[in-house]
Amino acid sequence: MGCVSCTTRGGRCGTESSGASSGCNKLEVFEWLAQIRQPVMQAEWVEIRFKNTRKEFYFNESMLSLQVGDIVAVEGSPGHDIGIVSLTGEMVKLQLRRLRLNPQVMEKKVVYRVARENDIKRWQDAIAKEMDFMRFCRKTARNLRLEMKVSDVECQGDGSKATFFYTADGRVDFRELIKILARDLKVRIEMRQIGYRQEAGRLGGIGVCGRDLCCSTWLRDFRSVSTAAARYQQLSINPQKLAGQCGKLKCCLNYELDTYMEALREFPKQHLKLKTKSGEASLQKTDIFRKILYYAYDTSPEVFIPLSLNVVKDIIQDNKNGIFPDDLAGFLEEKPKPEKQASYSNVIEEDSLTRFDNKNKKRKKKKRKPNRQPNA
Repeated sequence: MGCVSCTTRGGRCGTESSGASSGCNKLEVFEWLAQIRQPVMQAEWVEIRFKNTRKEFYFNESMLSLQVGDIVAVEGSPGHDIGIVSLTGEMVKLQLRRLRLNPQVMEKKVVYRVARENDIKRWQDAIAKEMDFMRFCRKTARNLRLEMKVSDVECQGDGSKATFFYTADGRVDFRELIKILARDLKVRIEMRQIGYRQEAGRLGGIGVCGRDLCCSTWLRDFRSVSTAAARYQQLSINPQKLAGQCGKLKCCLNYELDTYMEALREFPKQHLKLKTKSGEASLQKTDIFRKILYYAYDTSPEVFIPLSLNVVKDIIQDNKNGIFPDDLAGFLEEKPKPEKQASYSNVIEEDSLTRFDNKNKKRKKKKRKPNRQPNA
């Protein structure tokens, strides 16, 4: 886990590796070209990281010599903002190409300068006010009975503007809220509504897999996830297990979906029944990667009969030709007995608590010395 500075403003954690990485930040980008000599000419575009997952591209109009981790002053609206350089050089071009962004039509927000000492001091003072601003905004919204949840606030680097991020199910009339905030906080107020997935990405957290949330570490685009993805992967439709911390279906349900759909192309349709002289059998379960289908007769649905994919295809083809087998039990393949193999996983008996005890060692009995009678 990162330190406090990493999770708030993307500072360097001080760890260096063979591939230049700016620390344990959110939406981190690995520097694949760290060991390759870069051109002497400075890049026109640089990627700047702000609080949490907010990252933007800025135009290096003055051709400043910038390195990853430099604190710079960039164009704001209004005034200026303070951010940290996260990508420079050829990696910016690769990132723009991956995100399908055209630099020719992008808005050219410029980099003003490398941040001075007074810029950083003002930036730190603005960061210190964020928690107080968020508490006051939540209290005011609750008093006004607004159906909204204020999840985060980000103050601009010069302290002249505060952006409040909130989630809501519908439209919220926050005009009165903005008046109160602008009057008491003495800054320009901007309210920005975000989705529940974006909220989880900004706040971060640990998933059920034990790792940081994908939306807060590397995932940029949030694709729609449907329950069909769970059905294709033979998962039980349990909302408590399929939903992430954002309350929506987990994004990781889409990761292996293409593999499952490609494997299911050679399987027969689920509604097809196997017709035999003993009755009709319906599909109950499918083991996709072992290519085993479990069928059960309609008269006894609790008894599953495992059949290989090739056998099922042959039976379906015979049914089309008007041939009906006697029983599905005749197609069961005998399971080969597993051969005994030497197990080398526990050669040194690492799980045994008495492995260092010498069990064959016999205790030597001490010979008792005879009592000597005193001389008379």
